[in-house]
Amino acid sequence: MERVVEILREILEIPSPTGYTKEVLAHIEKMLDGAGIKTRYTNKGALLAYNHPEPELVIAGHVDTLGAMVKGILPDGHLSFTKIGGLLLPTFEGEYCTIITRSGKRYRGTLLLKNPSVHVNRDAGKKERKEENMYIRLDAEVEKKEDTEKLGIRPGDFIAFDPKFEYVNGFVKAHFLDDKASVAVMIDLLLELAGELEKLPVAFFFSPYEEVGHGGSAGYPSTTKELLVVDMGVVGEGVYGKETAVSIAAKDSSGPYDYEMTTKLIELAEKNDIPHVVDVFPYYGSDGSAALRAGWDFRVALIGPGVHASHGMERTHVKGLLATKELIRAYIEDKFRV
Repeated sequence: MERVVEILREILEIPSPTGYTKEVLAHIEKMLDGAGIKTRYTNKGALLAYNHPEPELVIAGHVDTLGAMVKGILPDGHLSFTKIGGLLLPTFEGEYCTIITRSGKRYRGTLLLKNPSVHVNRDAGKKERKEENMYIRLDAEVEKKEDTEKLGIRPGDFIAFDPKFEYVNGFVKAHFLDDKASVAVMIDLLLELAGELEKLPVAFFFSPYEEVGHGGSAGYPSTTKELLVVDMGVVGEGVYGKETAVSIAAKDSSGPYDYEMTTKLIELAEKNDIPHVVDVFPYYGSDGSAALRAGWDFRVALIGPGVHASHGMERTHVKGLLATKELIRAYIEDKFRV
């Protein structure tokens, strides 16, 4: 197994729905500190990693994932919920999850349709999969609201779904490859560059709030001139993305990305024979979009490994991960003439 895939497996196993990313960031921090890479947190909770005193290029990916939160306790003791991010509920139906209380207790559960048994509900297959028609079945002996309250579960507790990681024939299958696939690429490259970082004006930014739209809006070093966002490349009808390639986004829902940066990325991919596509994403925003809306005065480009079935049961390929890493490396080497 390629190291990047092993790193990806490790971080996928650490729950990190938006708003509860402290555990995965602590894991990344420990990994980088062990390699001699300096890290610090922004006030908002993003993790920055760099050894150069004045980074000009920031590489950004987000550690937060889709998830849910306890909305209320139902009369029978089970849980209503609210989505965090664009969770595709039909894909997550039947998935196991962990409820994380504010006191640190953890309980298991399952996302189900209300009255899910076909032996008593002939319309089970026809119901729309939406929050009001679904609930979290709690794996505890509860029969009423008070039973669940005694466990310490309250509204506002986070719900993290199992990633279901599997690696087969070079393919990585899991929930939350958006964007932990890119984060694994960033970590793998950081570990390779560890000995060179003091002379490279490059910082890596691990964002905690991308899935709700404001992760990349603040916290960059004041010396930043360019932001290269590494997020998933879209694979599906009407786009050109491939799981075995890196996608270079010319435009998404927030508008075109920087012309010079994007052109340079395309030229470097062609020059170095890196498997790639140039694409336009119709329903997509990134930490780069958030940074530009916040008024940061730097150039922004977007790349990422092709990910199939986004926000559902996702899949990518190790070739796409490695192509993404090589394009980031090529951009750094070209820009700073390493």
